[in-house]
Amino acid sequence: MLQDSSAETFSKQLLDIGNGKVAVHENTGCIKLPTDFCTIINSQNTLIDHIYPDVQTQYKNLEWLAERAILAAKNVDVNQLNSKIQHLLPGDLVSYKTVDAVCDANKAVNYAIEFLNSIVAITIERWISGYFAS
Repeated sequence: MLQDSSAETFSKQLLDIGNGKVAVHENTGCIKLPTDFCTIINSQNTLIDHIYPDVQTQYKNLEWLAERAILAAKNVDVNQLNSKIQHLLPGDLVSYKTVDAVCDANKAVNYAIEFLNSIVAITIERWISGYFAS
């Protein structure tokens, strides 16, 4: 991905959009994306199949994984995508729970329970269990 010319083009297009260099339609206030900006895909499953083909066997290949990413604007979408991808992987799904307590009572004031409860961990249980099971 680092030497992919299409990734470089996409990066430049994103910067142009962010820097206001793309024309804005005067009536709608919308921008017109370049025709080569992206590929429209009509379902999350199709997107996953397109970005992670053969993920069931390739998930242990770290170079293969490093060349792929799905960006989403909202964490709820990221969590849905992660869950769908995890269910494609072999092995049992394992969940690791956290606690909202500290071992040293003197340090308890450093971490408010509300703060600890607000932390949302990235769920990569299957990735980890599949990777270390071999």
